[in-house]
Amino acid sequence: MSLEELGWSERLTAEFEPHRTAGLLPARVAAEHRNEIRLYTAAGEIYASLAGRLRHHAEGPGDLPVVGDWVAYKPLAGEERGTVQAVLGRSSCFSRKAVGAKTEEQVIAANVDTLFVVSALDGEVNPRRLERYLALAWESGAAPVLALTKADLCEDPGARAEAARAIAGTAPVHVVNGRNGDGVEELRQYLSGSRTGAMVGSSGVGKSTLINRLAGHEAQRTAEVREDGKGRHTTVHRELLRIPGGGLLIDTPGMRELQMWDSETGLADAFSDILELGTRCRFTDCGHEQEPGCAVNAALASGELDAGRFENFRKLQAEIKHLDQRQDQRARLEAKRATVARQRGLNTQTRRNPRR
Repeated sequence: MSLEELGWSERLTAEFEPHRTAGLLPARVAAEHRNEIRLYTAAGEIYASLAGRLRHHAEGPGDLPVVGDWVAYKPLAGEERGTVQAVLGRSSCFSRKAVGAKTEEQVIAANVDTLFVVSALDGEVNPRRLERYLALAWESGAAPVLALTKADLCEDPGARAEAARAIAGTAPVHVVNGRNGDGVEELRQYLSGSRTGAMVGSSGVGKSTLINRLAGHEAQRTAEVREDGKGRHTTVHRELLRIPGGGLLIDTPGMRELQMWDSETGLADAFSDILELGTRCRFTDCGHEQEPGCAVNAALASGELDAGRFENFRKLQAEIKHLDQRQDQRARLEAKRATVARQRGLNTQTRRNPRR
């Protein structure tokens, strides 16, 4: 494929110029492995390692290349390999807080135009989890689309689709069947030309089956859902796939844990109805508690606003606030460590070169 078919743009051409002058070549990250990454280049696929300088200057894992990233690499003479020297700026970035105690960003996919949030209709659609996905999707800079799969295993897919539309806001909602292809062609419009899509969702919702239908062959392995109803992890790593007829698609492993990351703007987009209600409150600083003239409380009392949706909005707000506090605390600790390290260096230098 040409770079343009991989999603190259005029913005990237301008940004890449200093790297071109330095003798580097452009490539797009197709897959991540433990000690190397696979790249799509104008000359074909190659494997590459990360330059030590790139690792050293990264402030955190989020600065290192991920699937969908555009990079500048140095080819190794006589080998079909290279060394990635730099990561180009991202047009979009779907992230979550990394799993575990550390307050770090985990970038799931980069430079995505459309983010397909996939949920299955064969069980109860979890509106609270969809709201979380949509908030992160809006924050990423990509346009979210809700894809509801396994319609053939649902007695009333229309009713469940309407319930999903009630929380999707302006995000389009499509009911699809990856097994027989019903509704799948409607998703191709989001991949037209050289646009990039990414599929995110829990294990077992049918992402791989949907991707295979779009690809026209078994690009990803699939498996049946377990007897307890929980999904199986058939996708074990993120990968950028080329779709026949144009476009690219990133498949991601199912995510059981999806913690917020720097998502205030995305939260406002995902819960715009609640924010709009807040503008009708009597007081501009209304906390939606016991204040008189609170439009949010009035909407809750009348049933216009779902109590579970409002409770989840509050929960996600608190989660983001806690994350911000953790990040501030981490920044203070890192600054303190840097100050101590500098002081120790000065003390060592003074001992070695005392003033006469």
